[in-house]
Amino acid sequence: MATAEDFDLIIIGSGSGNSLVTEHWEGRRVAIVDAGVFGGTCLNRGCIPTKMYVYPAQLADAPAEAGRLGVDLRFEGADFPAMRDRIFGRVDAISDAGLRYRRDELDWTEVVAEEVRFTGARELTTASGRLLRGDQVVVAAGSRPALPDVPGMDLPSVHTSDTIMRVSRQPRRLVVVGGGFIGAEFASVFSALGTEVVQVNRSPRLLRHLDAAVADRFTEIASRRWDLRTGWTVGAVEPVADPARAEDGWVAVRLEPAPGLGRDGGGEPSVIEADAVLMATGRVPNTDRLHLADVGYDVTADGVLAVDGFQRALAGGEPVPGVYGLGDAANTWQLKHVANHEARVVAHNLVHPGALRQNTLGPVPAAVFTRPQIASVGLTEEEAVERLGEDAVTVKEQAFGDVAYGWAMEDTEGVCKVVAERATGRILGAHVMGHDAANLVQTFVTGMSFDIDAHTLARGQYWPHPALSEVVENALLGLDVPDSGRL
Repeated sequence: MATAEDFDLIIIGSGSGNSLVTEHWEGRRVAIVDAGVFGGTCLNRGCIPTKMYVYPAQLADAPAEAGRLGVDLRFEGADFPAMRDRIFGRVDAISDAGLRYRRDELDWTEVVAEEVRFTGARELTTASGRLLRGDQVVVAAGSRPALPDVPGMDLPSVHTSDTIMRVSRQPRRLVVVGGGFIGAEFASVFSALGTEVVQVNRSPRLLRHLDAAVADRFTEIASRRWDLRTGWTVGAVEPVADPARAEDGWVAVRLEPAPGLGRDGGGEPSVIEADAVLMATGRVPNTDRLHLADVGYDVTADGVLAVDGFQRALAGGEPVPGVYGLGDAANTWQLKHVANHEARVVAHNLVHPGALRQNTLGPVPAAVFTRPQIASVGLTEEEAVERLGEDAVTVKEQAFGDVAYGWAMEDTEGVCKVVAERATGRILGAHVMGHDAANLVQTFVTGMSFDIDAHTLARGQYWPHPALSEVVENALLGLDVPDSGRL
C-alpha cells in the first residue's frame, strides 16, 4: 500500500478552484489535482474561446444588417486557421503560464496531473497509485460533454465543444446535434463564417429552457438563417460510401424521427452528408469519475455533489466539515459566474471554519451569444403563472424597434420581456433577445438582487436618451404594477 501524502488543502479541478489558492496558504502544503488542461473548461474549451469566435462571427454577419440601412459591406470569407491560431495562441499561453506558476514557481503548491478517486472522506487515490490525504478538500472537478449511445461517435469528424474550435479547417457542411446553449451558439458562429449548417434537434423548440415566447421567436429566426431540422434524433454516423470523400472526412449522419415529435421530415429516416458533426447534447458533471458515492457522499439525481448553503459537501444529509464543492460538480447551472461566486464563498469558509458565510447570492443571469443574442434572469412567464397564478402576474413585451435606437437599427427581431408580481411590482424575471442583450439584462439583475420594484427601477433613475437601454425602461413602465410615486 502506498504511503499517504498529507496536504493542508486538496483542490480537485483547476478552473474556478484554482482561485482558492490565496496568500493564506503560503507556507502550507496545497495540491491542485487535474488530469486535464490546466485552467478548466471556461478558459480552454468554453466561455473564453467561444466568445473569441462569436465576435468575428458578428462582424461577418454585419453586411446583411448594413444592407438594410443603405451601407454596402461585403463579407468575402474567413481565414479560419488564422482565427483559430490567434484565439488559442492567447488561450494556451494563459493556461501554460498558470500551470508553470502553480507547479514550478510556488514551492507550497503541487500540481497532480492525474485522475483521482475518493477512497475515504478526505482521501484520494490517483491513477498511478498515489495516496493523497487532505485536512480540507474541495471538489471543483467541472463537467464534460455528454455523447449519445449511437454508432459513430468515435469517428474523427465527430466533435464536441471540446474539439470543434480546434479543427484544422473550417467545415464546409456542419451538422449540429442539439438545441441548447452550446448547439445554438456554434450553429450561429459557423453559419455566419460561411459554413453550411444543419442543426438537428429532438424537440420543436430551440433553447426550450427559456421563456416560451423568446424561445419560439429565436427558433423561427434560426430557421431562416440555417437549415433547422426539428423533431429528429441521430441514429448513427458513418463514413460516406465514396472512399475519396470518406478519406477527406465526410460522413453520413442518419436521422430518425423522434417519437411523436417529427415535424418536418414526414416521419421517414433521412441522411445528411457533412465533413464535420458537432454533438451538443448536454454536459455531465465529472463526479462519477471521483466515486463520491462509494465513500458515502450524497450525489443528486442530476449527478452533482450535494452541498449545503455554505457549500459544504453532504453525506447522509449532514455536512462533512472541511469538505466543499463548487462549480459544475456541485450545481446544475453550469455557468462560470456561478462557479466563481461559489469559489469566493468556499475560499472564505476554508480559512474561517468558525465563521462560515452562506451562499445567498441570487438571482442567476445567463446569456446565449447567438445571433441575435439572448439573456435571461429569474422566472419565465410560464413558471411565474404556475407559482402565483395568472391573475397575480403581469407581463410586458417591448420590441426593440419601438424605441429610438431600435428605429436607428431598423430592428425587427429584438424584444425585452419582463415578468412581475402585479400587486407589489416585484420583478420575477426578465428575458431579452437582441443587440447587446447580455448587457441589457443586468439592469433587471440589479433590480431583483436589491429588491427594487419595477416602477421605482424605471422612474427612480435617468435613462440616457436615445440609448438602447430605453427598451428596458419602457418594458418596466408597461407593467400593470403600483405607482411608486416617482415621476
